Amino acid sequence: QVQLVESGGGLVQAGGSLRLSCVASARTTSNNAMGWFRRAPGREREGISCISNGDERTYYSNFVKGRFTISRDNAKNMVYLQMNSLESEDTAVYYCAALRSRDRIITPRTMCVQNITDYWGQGTQVTVTS
Repeated sequence: QVQLVESGGGLVQAGGSLRLSCVASARTTSNNAMGWFRRAPGREREGISCISNGDERTYYSNFVKGRFTISRDNAKNMVYLQMNSLESEDTAVYYCAALRSRDRIITPRTMCVQNITDYWGQGTQVTVTS
């Protein structure tokens, strides 16, 4: 199992910012897309933002587009999610997700929309107060 270690969650007031970090195995960061998913109470897990490996293509959910920015640093085997202008509706457990090595390319949109996650972390709680 690929190890994913997340950090950066916490309690923040509406309008504030948080930066989530995730360190993953080298073979995942060098091969395929990675992403951030979240699960709010009573809701299914949703793909928030995913990013490709080589061409830096990205996908954002309409709920976070314009407020969140995903990026990756392959040299450090890390993926980040910069979250600005946080809203109370963003309160959820956030998960870093990765894909196993594949012959075919899975696009960021496909990964997020179809909820394709071979590995995910334990999650980090993000709580936004009103």
